[in-house]
Amino acid sequence: MKKDIILAGVGGQGILTIATIIGTAAVKENLNLKQAEVHGMSQRGGDVQSHLRISDKPIYSDLIPKGKCDVILSVEPMEALRYLPYLAEDGILITNSKPFVNIPNYPSEEEMNKMYGELKNYIKIDADAIAKEIGSARSMNMVILGAAVKHLGFTAEQMQDAIKEIFGRKGEKIVEMNIKALLAGMESAEKNAK
Repeated sequence: MKKDIILAGVGGQGILTIATIIGTAAVKENLNLKQAEVHGMSQRGGDVQSHLRISDKPIYSDLIPKGKCDVILSVEPMEALRYLPYLAEDGILITNSKPFVNIPNYPSEEEMNKMYGELKNYIKIDADAIAKEIGSARSMNMVILGAAVKHLGFTAEQMQDAIKEIFGRKGEKIVEMNIKALLAGMESAEKNAK
């Protein structure tokens, strides 16, 4: 197994939580894991990205070369586009469709859809709306993680176990809500895959 993943979004959207859950699942499966330094998390609303590399063989670099990324997982649609040069030809982009407009020249939805339309594989879902629909707007990042599970090399059960480990100290209600969001994301991805 080998997966090179770029996580993208803006500060405050839960990128570090996604990385922690994926990393926990990888460690539980005795896989090798490297994560590049996460940039941008010191500013709410600033861009955040991280390279996450997982393999059953040794990993020698924590940075993903351009054109070699298997999955771009983004909680913000424009941030996903920043990393398209890294996406492998057979890679997949999974993103939230709800923008976080934090710059004056933010591209229009039409411009972004044109760029997405040029991709072979992508999933775009309104994770914010799905999270609100299930009763927890704050779990939008878990919805996006759910949309990506199938492409990360893990089962739903492995992700749920990692969520239980990470959120267990916060109580059963928090664990259940995050798992509910994960499952909702998985379901939505099945309907919205291109």
